[in-house]
Amino acid sequence: MMRGGNREMRRMLDKMGLEMKDVQNVQEVIIKTDTKEIIITKPSVTEMKAKDNSIFQIIAESYEERELEVPVFKEEDILLVAQQANVSPEKATQALIEAKGDLAMAILQLTTK
Repeated sequence: MMRGGNREMRRMLDKMGLEMKDVQNVQEVIIKTDTKEIIITKPSVTEMKAKDNSIFQIIAESYEERELEVPVFKEEDILLVAQQANVSPEKATQALIEAKGDLAMAILQLTTK
């Protein structure tokens, strides 16, 4: 990297209205998807703040991935399947698990049995 590159980058970010700062003493970052969790211990985290939002850069030396035993579905997806198939939210959740999160497939399974 060229000398003074970080300073130049900060100037460029300032011109674009972005403020960049390191987040201190981060112990853990967990990224959750519908099927897994990614656990990053003691990462280096930088926040770039704009007017309306923030961008977080996470640098990990190592991380652990865990598959979730039961996938997590959005409440609105569960309610949509329940409504469309005219079943309880519990039955809709079970159908979503069997359909691996595919809404259309879950509704089809419930309405064609």
